[in-house]
Amino acid sequence: MNQEEKTSYSQEELKEFEDLIQEKLTLAKDELSQLKKTLSKSNDSGTDNTASTSKLLEDGADTLERENLSQLAARQQKFIINLENALRRIKNGTYGVCVDTGKLIAKERLRAVPHTMHSIEAKLAKK
Repeated sequence: MNQEEKTSYSQEELKEFEDLIQEKLTLAKDELSQLKKTLSKSNDSGTDNTASTSKLLEDGADTLERENLSQLAARQQKFIINLENALRRIKNGTYGVCVDTGKLIAKERLRAVPHTMHSIEAKLAKK
């Protein structure tokens, strides 16, 4: 049976994807935790409130860094949610099926982007 005829992945195949997603989820949560720790440390400004020019430049750089870290943390949180949703799709039997075409998403794509809900054809058609 080739991929075109299949409408879902086998339990063994789903287990492989579940393990991959769990691994990525653990790493993503660790990274988010580190980002949050870094953000909380960067929010602890010292008690030195001198108004020197160099202090203002440092404050500007600190603010930019905090904004960048906040954006990274938000992206990481979204990635975690997408991975958790992929695990739900494995449990309910809809994992690996393109929401646009109804066809099975290629294993190579799922290995690269395990939380995707779109085949490469559907993704390219949206551009």
